Amino acid sequence: MSDTDVDDSTAPLIEHLTELRTRIIRSVFAFLIGMIICFPFAEQILSFLAEPMADIMRARGEDAQLFFDAPQDAFFAYVKIAVLFGFALTSPYIGTQLWRFVAPGLYKEERGAFLPFIIASPLLFIAGGAFAYYVVMPLAMNFFLGFGNVIPMISSLLGIGEDTSPEAIEAADSGLRIFYFGSIKEYLALAIKFIVAFGICFQLPVLLTLMGKAGLVSAKGLGEVRKYAVVAILVLAAIVTPPDVITQGILFVVVYGLYEISIILVKMVEKKREERLRAEGYYDDEEDDEEVDTVMTDSDKDDN
Repeated sequence: MSDTDVDDSTAPLIEHLTELRTRIIRSVFAFLIGMIICFPFAEQILSFLAEPMADIMRARGEDAQLFFDAPQDAFFAYVKIAVLFGFALTSPYIGTQLWRFVAPGLYKEERGAFLPFIIASPLLFIAGGAFAYYVVMPLAMNFFLGFGNVIPMISSLLGIGEDTSPEAIEAADSGLRIFYFGSIKEYLALAIKFIVAFGICFQLPVLLTLMGKAGLVSAKGLGEVRKYAVVAILVLAAIVTPPDVITQGILFVVVYGLYEISIILVKMVEKKREERLRAEGYYDDEEDDEEVDTVMTDSDKDDN
């Protein structure tokens, strides 16, 4: 290779690196602006995130409050909220910058194939986060906070505490009482874990469909490993949810449903690919005919 060829190949690389740097700088500045916008509303966002816990505590006749153990806990909690929601707020712009960097290197058909997935991915993440907030978190909070009434519950099961005499009331008051003093740091970490985990789980159809487009998986193969997928989903449900059978069951049903939907989407991708190859004259129908003949021959043997 001559020096001229080396210079010609280096120039496009430098241009790509320059463009990548520009896209990254724009994304970082957008993220910082989104973080600054969200920080003044961090307290309201925290109140919104804590509403499932607050509803359970109010139903139990307790005060819905969150406390911080160290002087800096509230500040860092607000910073964490600003970072998370600032990124969520600017993610469409960041995704646009990423797409504008990648799209020129793709063919027109490839751009048309990837664009729907880029749009569907954030929508599915929002759906997963909403499902975690409105369905899973109330069940989890009810399960966790229910341990505060373990002793009264056991007493009621044993028939203790039904006596309303002053002596019985005094004896009950002298027993162990368990209260929940909500920690801002711990609750925020739990809420973010639920929302992010379910948002990622809802990306399963996008991931498997993209793998199907790339030819890495097939609908037949996904169907054959269905029993292994069931075990994997059960393990996932046990990890990302509290030790509550109801919550784990809900996550299993949802993720398994997404797995079955993914198989249908991969079938559609394979069908479109087959139609396109047949129209271009690259699809070989003789293999299908041979498979049909083999099946018919085997069935004739069985009949004989």
